[in-house]
Amino acid sequence: MMSGSSQELYFGLCTDQNLSFDTLVERWQYFEGLGFNSVWDCDHFNQTSNPSGPYFEGWTLLAALAARTERIRIGVLVSCNTFRHPGILAHQALTVDHISNGRLELGIGAGYQEEEHARFGITLPPPGDRRRAFREAIQIVDSLLRNETTTFEGRYYQLHGAYVRPGPVQKPRPRLTLAAHKRLMLRVCAEFADTWNSLGSIEEMRERNAILDEHCAALGRDPLEIRRSWYGWTAKMIEQGLPDPWQSVDAFEEVVGRYREAGVNEFIIDAPQPQQFSVLETVATDLIPRLRTANSS
Repeated sequence: MMSGSSQELYFGLCTDQNLSFDTLVERWQYFEGLGFNSVWDCDHFNQTSNPSGPYFEGWTLLAALAARTERIRIGVLVSCNTFRHPGILAHQALTVDHISNGRLELGIGAGYQEEEHARFGITLPPPGDRRRAFREAIQIVDSLLRNETTTFEGRYYQLHGAYVRPGPVQKPRPRLTLAAHKRLMLRVCAEFADTWNSLGSIEEMRERNAILDEHCAALGRDPLEIRRSWYGWTAKMIEQGLPDPWQSVDAFEEVVGRYREAGVNEFIIDAPQPQQFSVLETVATDLIPRLRTANSS
């Protein structure tokens, strides 16, 4: 049995921020009322699938939605490291952790979207530099949120007695959800992640899960400490021959079951369309409790 296969199951929803703010508030409160573990927005300047359309900024929106929800955990899936200095990210995270009264999941990735970077004139370094800068950024965010002061002399970032105050609500800091798809990035996850998140086919997730286990073994870290999280992008699932998980309760159960076999224990899936809300409600009130009961037995 692969790591994560005996762990608790978590279910979250990811919403695009191309809807009106009032609609997003209604949706997030609705998802919270259904009992999902988490709800997320994205960190893009423009929607990847429709770059000419409207799109709110992820962290600003998250702060506003944090103030309009009460129990559900919230996050950005995931913050792009090339968009902001890690000191700024740590301060944003601290602020949202307080607004939400300790419900923040802090998602971070290295950055990848070439067209978006080019459109806004933001440098997208080569993959090796992005990975190394990502590792330094994680160390800085972790230290700023844990410690009174942080001094850091890295290749990409230098901090001298920096601090963010007050400390976060969550101790020692909010959970880190780190995105990674390749071997060297998975090594960074093995070092620092509370949750590893990725998107891809069932076989890709199985292979990456095994690599993460290998890195944990090399570092002497218990692999069960790291939650294994999959982002279910509906369009990609359909491309891979999987059903739209919101077309029926059986379709949702099929998708979850197949990724569960690959070692996933957190499922963050694109939120359904309004015409699919009846399926969403049955999944939330009937299927998910049944899956959790079966998982714990």
